[in-house]
Amino acid sequence: MHDTSTGSTGSTGSTGSTGSTGSTERPSRRAVLAATAGLTAGLTVAATARAAADRSAVHDRRLRALISRMTLEEKVGQLFVMRVYGHSATAPDKADVDANLREIGVRTAAELIATYRVGGIIYFTWAHNTRDPRQIADLSDGIQRACLEQPRGLPALIATDQEHGAVCRIGRPATLFPGAMAVGAGGSRADAHALGRISGTELRAMGVNQDYSPDADVNVNPANPVIGVRSFGADPDAVAALVAAEVRGYQAARVAATAKHFPGHGDTAVDSHYGFPVITHSRELWERLDAVPFRAAIRAGIDSVMTAHIQFPALDDSGDPATLSRPIVTGILRGELGYDGVVITDSLGMQGVRTKYGDDRVPVLALEAGVDQLLNPPSLDVAWHAVLTAVREGELTEGRLDESILRILRLKARLGLFEHPYADPAGVGRAVGTRAHLAAADRIAERSTTLLVNEDGTLPFDPRRERGVLVVGADPASPSGTTGPPTGVLAAALTGLGFAATALSTGTTPSAAAITEAVTAARDADAVVVCTYNVTASSAQRTLVDRLLATGRPVAVVAVRNPYDVAQFPSVRACLATYCWTDVELRAAARVIAGRVAPRGKLPVPVQRADDPARVLYPVGHGLTY
Repeated sequence: MHDTSTGSTGSTGSTGSTGSTGSTERPSRRAVLAATAGLTAGLTVAATARAAADRSAVHDRRLRALISRMTLEEKVGQLFVMRVYGHSATAPDKADVDANLREIGVRTAAELIATYRVGGIIYFTWAHNTRDPRQIADLSDGIQRACLEQPRGLPALIATDQEHGAVCRIGRPATLFPGAMAVGAGGSRADAHALGRISGTELRAMGVNQDYSPDADVNVNPANPVIGVRSFGADPDAVAALVAAEVRGYQAARVAATAKHFPGHGDTAVDSHYGFPVITHSRELWERLDAVPFRAAIRAGIDSVMTAHIQFPALDDSGDPATLSRPIVTGILRGELGYDGVVITDSLGMQGVRTKYGDDRVPVLALEAGVDQLLNPPSLDVAWHAVLTAVREGELTEGRLDESILRILRLKARLGLFEHPYADPAGVGRAVGTRAHLAAADRIAERSTTLLVNEDGTLPFDPRRERGVLVVGADPASPSGTTGPPTGVLAAALTGLGFAATALSTGTTPSAAAITEAVTAARDADAVVVCTYNVTASSAQRTLVDRLLATGRPVAVVAVRNPYDVAQFPSVRACLATYCWTDVELRAAARVIAGRVAPRGKLPVPVQRADDPARVLYPVGHGLTY
């Protein structure tokens, strides 16, 4: 290894070479070490990659061997994720037994598993699955035990929708975080990662190993009735960064994250639970808007992607929902985006996927499109037998089922479920709702609260000057597991901060009598806080706010869901956006109102003028402080 350059300017490889006849000096020890280190590093990376590939091949061979021993009925069952009523896998309450018999034809979760060999269970609050953390852990263990006791038993994927904010299935004493749009207002990737890591840690302690979160939709339609504040915002790059951070957080806790709703549900005025939305974006717009967060999720190693029950003609002009579209699922998601993980449908009980085809055709068409997991069909018996019949009659091949089952088993293996399927009972107390976790949620909420209007320093209120505070307004049903109602939570929090606050609920559609009662009470108060919820041009909430402003008392509006409410109050002198009405966000708003913390949130969506929607009233990034 000596330098042989002969140029008159000397060698570039050694500081010792000089003449035109070449150098016979050895390179420096530093150069040799550097070259050797580079070569060694390259060989190490290549060897590591080869070793990983070898392990993956061995791993797949073992999983394929498992699949080869499964019966066709077991394979069909493995594709389904199903609801079941009850707090216990074997001894639910009688009302839950009756509900199971009525809807599924079985009495318990254990019977469901024995009958249909389902590969996954989804938890819902309304199905009475989520009473408290220890009960959830026991239910999860009962489900895993029932699965593993079957011939050729496999561990279950146990899932729920723990998005935080407006959609949350497991409530207090578990830690509840601000929702996606609030996190978007905070704008911190570290906060998004912490949310995923902490929430994932708590879910895993309770035996939940798959979370249908984060929402990767870019919400560009203020009238969106189904996404809205469940989205991180309207800027695709900002949404992408937060989606990727939350994905990494969840998966660091060994909980499968799920990016939804592919190919993008952010620009619709129709709720796919009750109708069949059509997205009119061009292919070019999809590439630079809707696709961006999904690409980021895939780069972050997302474990599962959920499809949307929407028409997207620019991606598939057949009129089929994306869930049943081979061009979208196989062509774009798997082919163009290169995703080879688990694809799950949104709930098959939703109207968006049932409009064009019957319940017996939907699961078969979803599998033909390239989906792996079939979520919560309205009738499991109909859907299960439809897939079984499709294979027996040759419409679906058993090999096609094997492809999906291999992806599902890879996920179960990656989550460590073959070695550690059960929850850790002692871990529930150590992990769920700890003081550190709750404090982290409070800090994230404080960074999200957004001050939109503050004329003449209306806020913060001072308990020495505005001691008597009346909290009035909308009290929508609280998201799962929060205290509620919003007016009561805010009043209690303000009282704890030195005010004498009282709550008076006037509802989302206040009557003339309720408005008069609120105005009368305001005259006896030093200041007023008004909670608003999804205010429209014709909403009586506008009348309430106008009448309260006319009292001359300092009035602060708190938009407890959509920040778009502020456009309906041109005369208001102070307005905060919390993006949700869970306790953690309302308590943070109280601290901002009291001046204990400064507002730091910035709008993650634009707010258009109410009288001219083509014009922006407050742009993305708007947010005041003090």
